[in-house]
Amino acid sequence: MLIRDADSARDAAACAAIYAPYVRDTAISFEDIPPTPAEMAARIERLTNTHAWLVAENEHEILGYAYACPHRERTAYRWTTEVSAYVDARRRRHGAGRQLYDSLLNILTEQGYQVALAVIGLPNDPSVAFHESFGFEPAGVFHRLGFKFGEWWDVGWWQLDLASGPAG
Repeated sequence: MLIRDADSARDAAACAAIYAPYVRDTAISFEDIPPTPAEMAARIERLTNTHAWLVAENEHEILGYAYACPHRERTAYRWTTEVSAYVDARRRRHGAGRQLYDSLLNILTEQGYQVALAVIGLPNDPSVAFHESFGFEPAGVFHRLGFKFGEWWDVGWWQLDLASGPAG
């Protein structure tokens, strides 16, 4: 399996296809309409200017992707990033998500980010266990924050310190 930087022209359609069931069928994503390949390409281009977007590839097939994005727009948050990973449902539990996050977190640390945040729609025991296996710790829960499929969903925040001390 190869972990590499995403290419918006080459990988957007595969990333959109992987993400679509999460949008359509689950409350893992709070989006209502799956993004088109063109919208996904724009996201990849925008985020790779300052953060990382990686894909896991095996024999020219994209198995999943992980990316980081700004936490907030205020300058004080510039050393904090949010992270996400999505793996094709047929490829889960084969190590793609773990390899993607290992690479992503290493890149973010090298880039000087101090804190990574994971935002998880609850309940979602597999995502909580996945993040905690990397050392993410619970930071708080917002109750009834998202409304999807006719019901309210809580949102949990998990935090991982990437570096110690002040930002350089």
